[in-house]
Amino acid sequence: MTKRRTIGIVLLLLVGGLVCLCGRRCGHGKTATVVNVDSLFVDLNKQWVTRRAEMAETTFGNLARGGMNGVVLYGEQGELVYEKAFGWRDLSKRQKDSLRIDDAFQLSSDSKMFTAEAVMLLKADGKLDYDDDIRKYIPEFPYEGVTIRHLLNHRSGLPRYDSMADEFWPDRKKPFSNEAMIKMLAEKRPEPYGTPGGGYFYNNINYALLASVVERASGRHFEDFMRERVFGPCGMEHSYIYSMRNDTTVSLYMPTEVHGHDVYKSGPVKAQNDYLNGVMGDKIMFSTVDDLWRFNLALDARLLLPDSLQAEAFVPGSPEWKNDENYGFGWRMSKLYPDTYFHFGWWKGYRSVIIRDVRHRRFLAVLCNTTQQIPTETVFGFVSDTTVMLPEAEALKP
Repeated sequence: MTKRRTIGIVLLLLVGGLVCLCGRRCGHGKTATVVNVDSLFVDLNKQWVTRRAEMAETTFGNLARGGMNGVVLYGEQGELVYEKAFGWRDLSKRQKDSLRIDDAFQLSSDSKMFTAEAVMLLKADGKLDYDDDIRKYIPEFPYEGVTIRHLLNHRSGLPRYDSMADEFWPDRKKPFSNEAMIKMLAEKRPEPYGTPGGGYFYNNINYALLASVVERASGRHFEDFMRERVFGPCGMEHSYIYSMRNDTTVSLYMPTEVHGHDVYKSGPVKAQNDYLNGVMGDKIMFSTVDDLWRFNLALDARLLLPDSLQAEAFVPGSPEWKNDENYGFGWRMSKLYPDTYFHFGWWKGYRSVIIRDVRHRRFLAVLCNTTQQIPTETVFGFVSDTTVMLPEAEALKP
């Protein structure tokens, strides 16, 4: 028996008892009213959903009045509770177009959870192992002892690719790609920051290299693999990897309706395209809040991977907890929020937040097209607030 059914039966008994008591006291001989348990639950559930949605409106309405420009979605127990768009697509226009729920935003570093999912799918296919040396797939890679697991957990000790590109890639009008990054590593061999497995150090190069591993192991372009193996099965129809693979020059702006904006004291400025946007895996995925909700439901249902494999994404990858935080496969975790997995993104005019509280089956996605900071204490405070909770529902089965 589900908890929902239990709650309904308890309420039915209470209501039935009150009806009988009233009948005895008033001396009525009328037949007692029949109460439908399922209808009673649905009505009560609507009340809880409404109250939780009102809390979301207060929280994110206040953030919007403080300058947040973006789209918010919140769901709980598999039910979509709240979604709303605040602000504008292009803040530089005099005649501004309002943001819409189905607008796609650049996920920045929140792209990493999807890159990790691609690697896990290839593990399930038997095409790689987490403890493989990445030179098995990228033989020209110049450093010894770096495994796929090191990359997933940010424990490779490798140098930053953006620092290397800043020094050795003088033509900023030409896109810098994953293959260019690998070639430059082989030729320049910049000094690593540490030894493989020596400690946790968050570094975008790890997930850029993972995208290249996906390509080499699958024989597919990364953007195609993601569309076919992740976005398609999850019904993420508005999600894609922005690719500069065939571009010879960097366009002035990325071809998107929702432009990123850098925020200065003088106001927001439309962010231009960047030569580093040619690197995939660590960033540059576009998605909508509804597509992210579909991905969350797919994870709940184990649509992409069986539980034994999917669960590995949420295992702390480091024995040490740096500032009470740790990193799994594309997901962060904190001792302050048990059973909660999250990520934040910030890159070239965009910010984003994705939070999954698996204990209470809560999900929050906030996608913004400005670099104005999203207060972490506010979003975590909202997700972890248990003053109003939806009745527990059975998790979806594959």
